[in-house]
Amino acid sequence: MTKKQRALLVKSILDKYFPNPKIPLKHKNLYTFLIAVLLSAQSTDKKVNEITPLLFKKASTPLKMLKISQKELQKIIRPIGLSPQKSKAILALSKILVEKYKSKIPSTFEELEDLPGVGHKTASVIMSQGFKKAAFPVDTHIHRCSKRWKLSNGKNVKKTEKDLKNIFPKSSWNKLHLQIIYFARTYCPAKKHITKDCPICSKVTKL
Repeated sequence: MTKKQRALLVKSILDKYFPNPKIPLKHKNLYTFLIAVLLSAQSTDKKVNEITPLLFKKASTPLKMLKISQKELQKIIRPIGLSPQKSKAILALSKILVEKYKSKIPSTFEELEDLPGVGHKTASVIMSQGFKKAAFPVDTHIHRCSKRWKLSNGKNVKKTEKDLKNIFPKSSWNKLHLQIIYFARTYCPAKKHITKDCPICSKVTKL
């Protein structure tokens, strides 16, 4: 079986188990979505979703965020981890959004990645799920599963992203990104993974 054929099998299983995946991070608008994605770095969506309702009640726009002191912001997001760095980045990017973009979120990779605290993966999520532009954000779940499913050699996330983009149709990238994340959490976890019990691994390992 070729890699393309294996990819078709993977996609058919993902479509069966998670036909309509929703964005897992709670948000009110594109700005709060960007903040939620930034906060999720080296944390979990579950933990972020526990914290952001309070944060977004206080500040759902860049201008309102700038009215919060870094000390207060750091206290709110402390349970997520890396609160000193993340609070500093959030206030810095909010200032740039207000002064340079009239409080709007820029819609290009270059502009997004220039914002403090926003790397390629975060920018990809915003482009994909926020602006509905074709992108394939690769997190630890997607990186892990791509290697297990023999879709990439797993050298690094940059290589994984390139491999997945080459295998799957561009029109499927945004949905697949979410499908793989949900599938990985439910059936293909990093620890205590049992190959025979995984709907995808149990099949691709035999190919």
